[in-house]
Amino acid sequence: MDEAIPRGAKRVIDGQWRVYHDGYWIKAYDAPADTLLAKKRLIEALTRRLFNHVEHGINIPGNRLEEARRAFQTESDPRRARVKGAMLAGALFNRATDVFTKVVELQALGVEIRSDNELVRQCGEHLQEALELGRMVLHRSGEEGIDELWGEPFKAFAFPIEEFYKSRYVKIAQTMTDVDRVAAELIETLCSRPMFTGLEPLVVEFATVAKAKCETLQTDPEIFNVWTAMVTAGEALAAFEPILPANPAAATPAELYRAAQGVRLLLQARDLVFHVTRARTPMPKTTRAFFDRCQEYRSGGVPSHAPDMGVLARGPDTPLALRVDLQLR
Repeated sequence: MDEAIPRGAKRVIDGQWRVYHDGYWIKAYDAPADTLLAKKRLIEALTRRLFNHVEHGINIPGNRLEEARRAFQTESDPRRARVKGAMLAGALFNRATDVFTKVVELQALGVEIRSDNELVRQCGEHLQEALELGRMVLHRSGEEGIDELWGEPFKAFAFPIEEFYKSRYVKIAQTMTDVDRVAAELIETLCSRPMFTGLEPLVVEFATVAKAKCETLQTDPEIFNVWTAMVTAGEALAAFEPILPANPAAATPAELYRAAQGVRLLLQARDLVFHVTRARTPMPKTTRAFFDRCQEYRSGGVPSHAPDMGVLARGPDTPLALRVDLQLR
């Protein structure tokens, strides 16, 4: 039945407008009027969102753009050049926002601003260059970059706001798909094992509230309930402890290894879902790496350095997740 529903179809479901993409009915919001002021506010919000998700230290003020450019262009070490390129990208983003702010201020004074205006063109050039340099920037997890976050302000600048909003629904649907894939992979990997009995409902609940968070804007009054639900569901997931013999000495090294690695996968899945949900865009490299670790776990091999029973039995008041982390660092 879903296959007959066209992409972008809108429907009122339980009193809420929703838009259909790739099997998901996503909460829909009205796009603001397509004005320079609305674009300015949108670009500012997208820029704040970008810096909230990428690595630290690259939020360089726009008035230091030429400093950042010289630092990048004179760096010969590839690893250092990557970081300086990321800093230059941040400066370009902030300069574009600064320029656009001035354009809007001039318009508010009654000055006609045409699309071919030099300042408007300069803003677009800064965003385009930042998009290219954005490939050097990593997510705060350190595992990969998220190119989509760098492209969003340019899209908001170059296209009508209504079209920008439509493109976001596509990304949200893709993110929801990945949340469901991660949850399904975790359930397949762990939940058939007796020591992880009772885990599946926690995984399902976490994925459900994560998808609700993904579709809910920060300005929506429901965000207070939605974010609280996701945090508490994540805490419940992280607090899960595999079922092991009451006396740790009675557990085999293989059982301890399975418990330890299973908890590690559980925590990695939780973190990955938080990352993609907050960014509202997929992280394909990190997701593939997680699936590979799940496949390795299912393959059944137990290395010679299985966790020491004494470490896992650090004390009844020490959560297993912490005990595992201490052992596996």
